[in-house]
Amino acid sequence: MKWEFPGRVAVVTGGLRGIGRTIAEGLMAGGAEVHVFDRDAAEAPAGATAHVVDVANSASVNAAFAAIGKPVHLLVNNAGITRDRTLLKMSDEEWRSVIDVNLTSAFNTIRAAGPGMVAAGVGRIVNMISINGLRGKVGQGNYAASKAGMVGLTKSAAKELGSKGVTVNAVAPGMVLTEMTLKLDQQFRDKALAEAALSILPDTNDIANAVLFLLSDAARCITGEVIKVDSGQYI
Repeated sequence: MKWEFPGRVAVVTGGLRGIGRTIAEGLMAGGAEVHVFDRDAAEAPAGATAHVVDVANSASVNAAFAAIGKPVHLLVNNAGITRDRTLLKMSDEEWRSVIDVNLTSAFNTIRAAGPGMVAAGVGRIVNMISINGLRGKVGQGNYAASKAGMVGLTKSAAKELGSKGVTVNAVAPGMVLTEMTLKLDQQFRDKALAEAALSILPDTNDIANAVLFLLSDAARCITGEVIKVDSGQYI
């Protein structure tokens, strides 16, 4: 389905590949002006403006928003990394880097984009989390903690910004068939499929469709919600 975003300016973090790229392409298809924040500007989606940004660094984020030079109406916090290890063996850097990139980055972008949304009287923010942020995962204590933190951030921002016309929601994928996961051993996809209620696993379009809905005016009365798109893995 094609959603309409005429006259809207959008930022997608981590938008060069996978889910983020599909979201960026969907926004452009709907008429939005799209800016992609990533660690490099290589191979950005055609039609999008790429910005080299360290999303974990507030100064870098603020500079990128200043370079856009106009209010941003739509924000998707999709950037994320993993540094998997069991908690008792995890290093300080493995903990801190995941928290910084996955959670602190969302605080940085919401704080930077929020004033423009408030001034415009409209805004849509979608934070990409994970079902592992809701249920935990062996070897992913840092990642699960960062995504659980995003849930609290989503709900707090929804309460703070709702009266200003800004909605804030989250989408929680499970295993998604991306270029990266398709390179994994089949056993990992089989395990996810065994958990799922449905007989298929979502691809990037399934996740993007949920995000684009939440960014659209069709979702104007939805805020503070977490929508799972996981083929029923979490049930």
